[in-house]
Amino acid sequence: MYAPRVFVSMIGTLAVFAIATYFLSHSLTTALVETAICAVLLQIGYFAGILFMVRKAEKERRSTLTDSAGVLGSVSARNDDKAVGIPAGGLNRSEPFKH
Repeated sequence: MYAPRVFVSMIGTLAVFAIATYFLSHSLTTALVETAICAVLLQIGYFAGILFMVRKAEKERRSTLTDSAGVLGSVSARNDDKAVGIPAGGLNRSEPFKH
C-alpha cells in the first residue's frame, strides 16, 4: 500500500460520498457528518490493512528463519551471534569496496 496513492483515493472517495449524501439527504450538515464518519471508517480500514501486511511479513520472516535454521542446524551457532542463518543467495552484490 503506497500511502500517497491511498490518501488521494480516500479523498476522491470521500468527495463522491459527500456529493452523493448531499443529493440524497438535501442537507449539508448531514452530508458533512456522514462524510466525517466515513473518513474515520476508511482510516480504520487502512490501519487494519497495514497491520495485516506487517503480520503477514512477520510470519514469512519467521518461516524463512525456521527453514534456514533447519538447513544450518548441523553448524553450531554461538549465543552471541546477532544474525540467524539467513541465506545470502538472493543478495545483489556490487563490486568489492576498495579501501
